[in-house]
Amino acid sequence: MESLGPVIWPGESKMVPKGWETPTSGKKLKIAVPGTVLPGFHSFLDVRTDSKTNQTIAGGFVIEVFESAVKRLPYALPFEYVSYKSSDGKSTGSYDDLVHQVTLQKFDAVVGDTTITAKRLGYVDFTLPYTLAGISMVVPLQNKQSKNAWIFVKPLTLDLWLVSLCFFVFTGFIVWVLEHRINREFRGPPMNQLGTIFYFTFSTLVFAHRENIVSNLGRFVVIIWVFVVLILQSSYTASLTSMLTVDQFVPSYSHINELKERGLRVGHLKNSFVKGFLIKTWGFNPDKLVPFRSPEEYAEALAKGSQNDGVAAVIDEIPYLKVLLKDHCDNYTMAGQTYKTGGFGFLFISIDVAQAFPKGSSLAQDLSRAILNITEGDEMTDIERRWFGDQTNCLKQGSKLSSNSLNFRSFWGLFLITGIASLVAFCIYWIIFFYKNRNQLMSEISPGHSLPWRLRSIGWLFDQKDLSSHTFRNNAEVKDGSTRGTNNCPQSPLSYSTADTFGGGTPTTDELATPNSETPLHGEVTIVYEA
Repeated sequence: MESLGPVIWPGESKMVPKGWETPTSGKKLKIAVPGTVLPGFHSFLDVRTDSKTNQTIAGGFVIEVFESAVKRLPYALPFEYVSYKSSDGKSTGSYDDLVHQVTLQKFDAVVGDTTITAKRLGYVDFTLPYTLAGISMVVPLQNKQSKNAWIFVKPLTLDLWLVSLCFFVFTGFIVWVLEHRINREFRGPPMNQLGTIFYFTFSTLVFAHRENIVSNLGRFVVIIWVFVVLILQSSYTASLTSMLTVDQFVPSYSHINELKERGLRVGHLKNSFVKGFLIKTWGFNPDKLVPFRSPEEYAEALAKGSQNDGVAAVIDEIPYLKVLLKDHCDNYTMAGQTYKTGGFGFLFISIDVAQAFPKGSSLAQDLSRAILNITEGDEMTDIERRWFGDQTNCLKQGSKLSSNSLNFRSFWGLFLITGIASLVAFCIYWIIFFYKNRNQLMSEISPGHSLPWRLRSIGWLFDQKDLSSHTFRNNAEVKDGSTRGTNNCPQSPLSYSTADTFGGGTPTTDELATPNSETPLHGEVTIVYEA
């Protein structure tokens, strides 16, 4: 075998042929194309007749995709385009009639912007879709730059407002518990203490809190909380500034049902099945549906509005809407969701553009594989860019669209951190409290007492000043080295040290009442008052 030369094919060619060729006496495949294309959609399909040869010349996005797929077939496929028009010879007619011509064997295939529907699948095969599928709507953009007096609540969503409020109160309560026994500023009448809780935490919004925090646990909680407040305040300020100074554009309508309930006029493509979809599926009044023939007519009607003989929205297949947005994306946007038609088998695709072939044709399967190869690579992107331009420019309108309000999802990590820190400090505080006062608690809370009695005893002990804390010791010291009671209005004395005081005897009532009397003092007097 090594001594043999290359295979020479008929015609003295060394190239391996692609497959069979139609004999010279045979006929080429007759590919039907819509004879009249609506103005403004020539980028999809452009059909004209050569005046000299009387041959149909087709171009556009659909034709380039079809011919690119044919080149990928493992065999040659000679064909010719045939323009199809209605009986009057002036219009294309319905696409159902065009597809039906294949079943009558007047054409071998249909190449055009043909939509896959359940009805058509009953008597012809379709290739895989090669464009975005679905029905959506285009609506005008409106400026939502609010001038009302309540715009200051819009930067945050309701859930973030509520969570923030709860954490303000929660943090204030935790700080009050940590400071109540050792800090004068967190003591006083009940209403005054309640006011301190709210005032302290809410004043952290503007960092104007003046209460001194003396415990390390309290400082730990406050430092983390102030960091959370700083992030919230900065984000709120940035969002509010954007709302007040930047134009905020949002879709005029967000759902098809909204258009129907308000009785607004809606535009659609002439001779399109979308009209039946709106009437049967959504129950639109046929008098409110207006047909159009071009993207320019779409834009003009949208500019007028439903109240001025225009339309409030245009509902059509996504490929046609993209043609409209290509030149008008500054004023209009695609809104709502993509809707599917009844009886369509694809899960996420509703309406697709494809080529139609007779039922059972192997060409449909072979071209489907070729189309899949095109869509998986960069060739489809290049074809779309040549016929529709760079549609990524329309994505720049996202900078003009209204930004969503800040929600809890963006800050739940911060609230988790400050919540855990506060609970840890709270638990540590009570562990230390019970340990330091274990002897008194054991003596006063005996097993014979009821639960309410025990809780009241713990509450009474918690409400007392912690005279052993460094804050009260420092306040009790005077310059001469003596110590005095810490209350401005001391109550009954608890104990007195009389060693070498008042001449060594027990002080009288008058002497206690007048410590600065002429009675000589022979030593230091130590007076300890109850808290």
